Amino acid sequence: MTKHILKSASFDPKVQQYWMLMAAFFSVLALVTIPLLPIVLAIVWLVGGRILAAMSADLLPQKLVVKRGILFKEEKSIPLEKITDVGLSQGPLMRLFGLYRLSFETAGQSGNGALVSLLGVVNASEFREAILEQKDVLANQGKTSQQATEQSEKELLRALTYSVKNIEQMLLVLLDERQQK
Repeated sequence: MTKHILKSASFDPKVQQYWMLMAAFFSVLALVTIPLLPIVLAIVWLVGGRILAAMSADLLPQKLVVKRGILFKEEKSIPLEKITDVGLSQGPLMRLFGLYRLSFETAGQSGNGALVSLLGVVNASEFREAILEQKDVLANQGKTSQQATEQSEKELLRALTYSVKNIEQMLLVLLDERQQK
């Protein structure tokens, strides 16, 4: 089966020059900042544990709550029915440490990229599956609830129809009695 391609993109060869310039820029930046490296590493070592302790992600029945931050605390609550994708990614350096990144995209989200991204969740694929399963459970509950509502509406309609027929019968009996008098 062949796919009908509507339009193909071509890429400007200047991208290679751009990459070279960016590599040179970051190399020069690295040379300038190398003397600061011991200070930066010491700060990351001292503050990293506190930052990690301040991070949490809790899966609740209807939403995912993500908290993080020491100085600037951030809490995001993501309704499960709004989640459109839960990405699981791992770069080469992350693979070396056995880490994964979970990223959440939602319906109605503006801008590119993930709404929330979590790095280093233990058993990330298991947490991802739990989120997707709870999202499915919630969706099925909504369907079941909707079906129950439809069923109760049908029963109400049947009861009303039965009542109307009884009232019609009573009216017919009353009319017959009046005509006989």
